[in-house]
Amino acid sequence: MKSSSRSTTNCLFYGVLIVMAFIMILPFVWMILTAVKTNQEAISVDPFYFFPQTKWHWENFVTVWKSYNFLILYKNTLLMIFFRILCACLTATLAGYAFARLKFPGKNILFALVLIQMMIPSQIFIIPQYIMVSKLGWLNTTPGLVFPGIVSAFGTYLLKTSFENQPKALEEAASIDGCNIGQRFLFIMMPLAKSAMVALGIFTALFAFKDLMWPMIVCTTSTTTTLSAGLAKMQGQYETDYPTMMAAAVIAVIPMIVIYIIFQKHFVKGIASSGLKL
Repeated sequence: MKSSSRSTTNCLFYGVLIVMAFIMILPFVWMILTAVKTNQEAISVDPFYFFPQTKWHWENFVTVWKSYNFLILYKNTLLMIFFRILCACLTATLAGYAFARLKFPGKNILFALVLIQMMIPSQIFIIPQYIMVSKLGWLNTTPGLVFPGIVSAFGTYLLKTSFENQPKALEEAASIDGCNIGQRFLFIMMPLAKSAMVALGIFTALFAFKDLMWPMIVCTTSTTTTLSAGLAKMQGQYETDYPTMMAAAVIAVIPMIVIYIIFQKHFVKGIASSGLKL
C-alpha cells in the first residue's frame, strides 16, 4: 500500500512538473514559430495558425541579420554584462565583508541605507544617474552602460549574509598565524564566499541582459546600444513586422543560451546556494 501510494504521489509530482515546464517553454517555442511565419499568419487570431501554413520562412533570420548589426549589439551587451559583473562582485564582496566582520562607527546606519536602496524602485535613480553620466561625458559609451551596476545593494546584502555564515574560527586561526586583514579577506574568507559570488554574477548578468530603460536613455545611437534596446526600436508606430522581430529576438537570446549551457553547473549551484543563504 505504501509503495502504491508513493508511486501515485511521484506520478502526480512529475506530472505537475511536466505541465509547468511546458507552460514555461511555450512562449519560447511560440517565438521561434512566429519567426518563420509571414506577418499575416503571425497576426492571425486563428488558433490553427500555430505552425506556418505554407512554408517555413527561414529567410526572416537572414533579413534581420542583414538589416541590423548584431555583432555590435552583441559586443555592447557582453561588455556591459562583463563589467557589471566585475564591478558588482568587487564592490559587494568588499562591502559585505566590512559589514559582516569589521567594527566601525555608523555600521548599522550605513547598512540600513543599503537596505533602503533595495526597497526603492530603481526608476527613481535614473535622473540623477543620467545627470552624473552626462557630466562625466559617458553618454553613448560602455562606461555609461555600466554605471548603474558599479555597486549592488542586493550583492552587498548577499555577500554580508554569506560572510556571516562562515565560521569565525578560521579567521581567528589565520590572525594567530600572522595574517593581516587583507590576507584574511583575500586568502581565507573570499574563497569561502565563492558560491555567493557566483550567484551574484548570475543575477547581475540576467538583470543586465534584460535591462531596457537605461540603455535606451543613455545610448541613443545604433552603434552603442544593447540587444534589448535594439529590439525595442524595431517596433513600428503604426505597424510591426512580428516575424522579423521574433527572428531578432531568437538571435538575441543565443548568447545567453550558449553561456547557460557552458556554465550550467555553476548556474544551478550558485542559485541553489543563494536560496539557502537568503
